[in-house]
Amino acid sequence: MGERSRMGGESKVTGHRKGMETSSVDALSWPVSRLGEALEILARKSSLKPEPVDLPLPPQSIIQSRIEDRGSFEALSRWIDMAVSCLGFEVEPVEITYAMAGQILHRAGPALILLPNGPCKGEARFLVLLPDRKSGRRQNTKGISILGPDHTSQRISQEAVRKRLCQGLEEQIVSEIDQLLNEVRVPGQRQRQARSAILAEHLGPAQVSNCWLLRLSPGASFWRQICQARLPRSFFILTGAYIVQYTLMILAWWVIGRGALSGHFDRGWLLAWALLLLSVVPFQMIVTWYQGLLAINAGGLLKQRLLYGALQLEPEEISQKGAGQLLGQVIESEALESLALNGGFTSMAMIIELIAAGAVLLVGAAGKLNSILFLVWLLVSLFLGWRYFIHRQLWTGMRLEMTNDLVERMVGHRTRIAQQRREHWHDGEDQAMERYLELSKKMDEKSVLLTTLVPSGWLVLGLIGLTIVFVSGGGETTAQMAVGLGGILLAARALGKLPQGLMSLADTIIAWKQVALLFHAAGRSKEGKASPSCLVHIHDSSKSPQQEDKNPVLEAHNLAFRYRPRSEPVILGCSLKIRAKDQLLLEGPSGGGKSTLASLFIGLRSPESGLLLLRGLDLSTIGAQGWRRRVVAAPQFHENHVLTGSFAFNLLMGRRWPPLPGDLEEAEAVCRRLGLGDLLDRMPAGLMQMVGETGWQLSHGEKSRLYIARAMLQCADLIILDESFAALDPESLYQALGYVLEQAPTLLVIAHP
Repeated sequence: MGERSRMGGESKVTGHRKGMETSSVDALSWPVSRLGEALEILARKSSLKPEPVDLPLPPQSIIQSRIEDRGSFEALSRWIDMAVSCLGFEVEPVEITYAMAGQILHRAGPALILLPNGPCKGEARFLVLLPDRKSGRRQNTKGISILGPDHTSQRISQEAVRKRLCQGLEEQIVSEIDQLLNEVRVPGQRQRQARSAILAEHLGPAQVSNCWLLRLSPGASFWRQICQARLPRSFFILTGAYIVQYTLMILAWWVIGRGALSGHFDRGWLLAWALLLLSVVPFQMIVTWYQGLLAINAGGLLKQRLLYGALQLEPEEISQKGAGQLLGQVIESEALESLALNGGFTSMAMIIELIAAGAVLLVGAAGKLNSILFLVWLLVSLFLGWRYFIHRQLWTGMRLEMTNDLVERMVGHRTRIAQQRREHWHDGEDQAMERYLELSKKMDEKSVLLTTLVPSGWLVLGLIGLTIVFVSGGGETTAQMAVGLGGILLAARALGKLPQGLMSLADTIIAWKQVALLFHAAGRSKEGKASPSCLVHIHDSSKSPQQEDKNPVLEAHNLAFRYRPRSEPVILGCSLKIRAKDQLLLEGPSGGGKSTLASLFIGLRSPESGLLLLRGLDLSTIGAQGWRRRVVAAPQFHENHVLTGSFAFNLLMGRRWPPLPGDLEEAEAVCRRLGLGDLLDRMPAGLMQMVGETGWQLSHGEKSRLYIARAMLQCADLIILDESFAALDPESLYQALGYVLEQAPTLLVIAHP
């Protein structure tokens, strides 16, 4: 009885403490009505430098709800996504499970965490996490920084936040666990550990909350991304360490040279020389460490930027290039990273050594003469580097041209066999190879000249200058002659790195010309950014259908579009209104502009003139991402794709991934309504079945219905189906068309007459 009394008392004390911790967490939470203010303050305190915009309040349907139903939660997610876009950065939604609740908190900031239902009644509330600059250190994982509603930062126990998030789940079974532990007579001092282990095993995969991680967009200023990653700090540390290392090396040579010139070595000078050499070791370690750190972080930022830029390219920019040209861009983008970083480190070391060598030359014998000769030789070396750059550029262009030609021949091999005579299969290959070998020979000549002449030529030139002073009897001392000779050797060592630095610089410039389009394309996301005024138009479930239908879903006035300047317009003077629940059929001959008009409607192309509105707002107000979320299309068969992955991934890639359980259930229901039930039943893994690269395991009709299902599952205001029913047999057509007409909120079907 006494032991059980102690257990009961401990349980009461624990419950009282938990209640106090919960109250402190709730006191630091923000109501959803102040979410815009919280985002702005969080961005400023996290050094994200938000855009100076005024965010409106979230819709009343979000403020007045507890974010329990799916519709309210999705509306909240869309509002946060668009608000963050207006501020100039991006957000990543993350589901917090019971198992990860304790791990994600100390490294999540800057972030928003939705608090589950608790003592706070009324509107939903959020915790606003600030970034912890020392989150990687063990002593800081027990506390996290919280931004309070009074705009002050406060440290709070990580365990308190975890308990607040998991409180609802734990309360459902914790009494049963305590009863079980009491019945099996687990000692009081071990009950807490046993309770935690049972809860972790039982509730591990259960979702406890949702989190939104804030970060700079890959399309933001690259300098901002570099500063956010603290790369300038690492660069200055690296530069300082290298300067100290090189200075210590020069001092070590000075000490040993002084002893040699004085004719004897005493123990003190030898000890100083040894200490100087030993002092170089830690700085060399610092140089190596920060070189790796810069290479990994800067390389990651560059890769992320190029990938994001590739995703921002317009269809015309991709369609006008062949597979070989795109492959060449991939190859050059990989080369750009290694060349820019490795060449950058080499160039930095070379510049420091050149400056140091020039300083030593100036104070040695024949200082002025050798300094002038050194500068002249540097100019000669740069001229040789420029000649190498010209020939390297021509050689790279020829190499990429041959790569493109080879890939195109491989892709079109079957067509070549069918339509071209055998004797003409290799026309032009010998001429291209001969031109390539000629350019390679010239480039190698310039490379050999650069690598051999620059360091060896300077040694001859420097020794000539030193000999002139020695022969003329300029009164130079032995020490000055030794310093002058040392300066010549240091300059030769630095010039030995100059050819490699110049060649890396040339290769970097050439590679940059190939991938600059991808780098700059990443910045286009700013142009398609949503306007703050669009936030008030987030779907509000409190609106009546009459209010929703007040504005047409899509409205066009005098649209005009042409593919090239001064060419014939493909679309001219197009005006129409599409209202909610409209079901339209657009017919016309091939090449009549039907698909082009659809691309204007979904925001892939911009009209040359005219006005295009979605729910009364233009593209600049809604933003490209918001526009494409509301207008969805299933393009023509040759413009649609099945990606390597599961059937479910290809269905839900336009919705969200990883999916929620409800998403998979809805996806299966849509597939069965479209007549894909037999396909799902015969696939061993069902929706999770891998469908192969390009979907080779699916028939033409199954792919068509997959594309229709993908569009339907995105829950858009307007669905455009471009020739989506052309590959279906009459029975499948009747079933699929019936479902689309029944479920699509607003529909535009494009077909041939």
